[in-house]
Amino acid sequence: MSSACDSCPSKGGCNSTEQCPSANGTGSERRPSGIERESLAEGSSVKTVIGVASGKGGVGKSFVTSCLAVQLARKGYKVGIMDADVTGPSIPNSFGLDGMLESDGINIIPAVTDLGIKVVSVNLVLENKETPVIWRGPVLNSLVRQFYGQVNWGMLDVLLIDMPPGTGDVPLTVFQAIPADGIILVSTAQDLVSMIVNKARNMASMMNIPILGMVENMSFIKCPHCGDRIDLYGDGRNIEESAKAIGSKVLDKLPLDPEITKIVDSGKAEQIPEDILTGSAGMIIDLIEKKG
Repeated sequence: MSSACDSCPSKGGCNSTEQCPSANGTGSERRPSGIERESLAEGSSVKTVIGVASGKGGVGKSFVTSCLAVQLARKGYKVGIMDADVTGPSIPNSFGLDGMLESDGINIIPAVTDLGIKVVSVNLVLENKETPVIWRGPVLNSLVRQFYGQVNWGMLDVLLIDMPPGTGDVPLTVFQAIPADGIILVSTAQDLVSMIVNKARNMASMMNIPILGMVENMSFIKCPHCGDRIDLYGDGRNIEESAKAIGSKVLDKLPLDPEITKIVDSGKAEQIPEDILTGSAGMIIDLIEKKG
């Protein structure tokens, strides 16, 4: 991990986008727009970069990211997760990861799960996991750049980026500085939430980031007694219409299942059932295979 500025609260972080070498050094490639696109560390290679995004918190974006990573790893693909939700990181908890990220003297060494999924997250940088991340935009943006360009990722088939909710500084940095192949939008069927997610959709469109599909989370529950399906927010037509309006589709509809939630919340995401997110995983596999 690179050395920290004297005023930086993060190990390896920086609070200057003007003079800090980690923000403007040799690891970056200047784009015609004046925004620098971050390059991968020497020796690292990533075939496909997919962002998992939403317009607001609480819709299960990190849950979807974790489960997608597990399904892809089970298929034999080399997977990484970049936890860009800096102020609300939860990916390490999903996999039971603890401890601090280390350095090889040049770059950050990611944590590795039992299935071989490589993970970087601010919760693996802070000594006290309960310390709130109260940093200004330049610090957050520099950290996000480091989590992509100054990590020894090795050879990955896919890097999943767990995006922060909303359309603020960090999502803008991800869209501008990291070469994403597209994003998956996570929503529920509630009208309000769908409207908010449209803001994330519109931001991606403005940044020329393809929207690969949508995941409807908490779509329904199954009665534990009779097995009947109960739609929680109607029949889901509004999210189908939203997907159609942007030339996309709903890749998966996930139930609200307390047992699956318990598995992930207890740090055992790699024990989730194999029939979750098959549509989204299949779409990503197609992208990986097309790249050869």
